[in-house]
Amino acid sequence: MSTQRLQFTSFSRLLHWTMAAMVLTMLCIGVAMVASLADYHVLVSIHRPVGIAILILVVVRFVNRLLNPPPPLPATMSRAERLAATGSEFTMYGLMFALPLVGWGMLSAADYPVTLYGSLHLPAILPHNVTLYAALRKGHTVLAYLFFMMFVAHVGAILFHTLIVRDGVLRRMAPWNIRPQGATSTD
Repeated sequence: MSTQRLQFTSFSRLLHWTMAAMVLTMLCIGVAMVASLADYHVLVSIHRPVGIAILILVVVRFVNRLLNPPPPLPATMSRAERLAATGSEFTMYGLMFALPLVGWGMLSAADYPVTLYGSLHLPAILPHNVTLYAALRKGHTVLAYLFFMMFVAHVGAILFHTLIVRDGVLRRMAPWNIRPQGATSTD
């Protein structure tokens, strides 16, 4: 007898919470880079490799999601809410993929190396072009603001469903294991 999963797989949850910490770090670094010229180079030296790590992890996460479909959303959610939740999740995947690529392209167009660590550099993905750099820089900024709005909406929706509706949405991605109601412990 097969029971329906209540939670994402352990690997999915590990990826989610690791990336959530990385994304929150990137958002804070992004704000700090704009606000503090004194620390700009230190912040950029952190921002670049974390961005590339997010790019790699979002590909891993997307493949993992295809191989391990998510548990069902609560029955309390209407069809429109389910579509909005799924659409916003895929929009966030797309932004977590696009932002690092646009950043990498932007730096390539500016002829700046993307330093991961020490002398380890990524190859340029675009030719040196100041006009392209300016367009990509603007695009990176716009995408970052859009991602910030999506991140806030995502957290807001989770808080709404957890504190107001109380339908167990957060349990699906909780870092700890959730036992089905009525399950007995074997300890």
